[in-house]
Amino acid sequence: MTAHDAFLTTEYNDQHRARLIERSLRPELADLADERSWTDVSRSGATLSIRIEATDLVALRAAANTWLTLLDVAERSAQAGDLVET
Repeated sequence: MTAHDAFLTTEYNDQHRARLIERSLRPELADLADERSWTDVSRSGATLSIRIEATDLVALRAAANTWLTLLDVAERSAQAGDLVET
């Protein structure tokens, strides 16, 4: 049972962008799960959701910081890909 959780939700302009970001994040799920926190990434249309569960606030904060950083990197990488394609 988890004592703490956080939900991060972001909406993109289109489903393609949301799918690209989701696929960028999904491989990290297994590598970052541990006995104190775990995460689920899901997508519905153009909306991406990240649910973080943790046994304590320190683990929740650390996991949230990690996933926000990974989300930022995925978004910047997708944006750089757009620049290359145009």
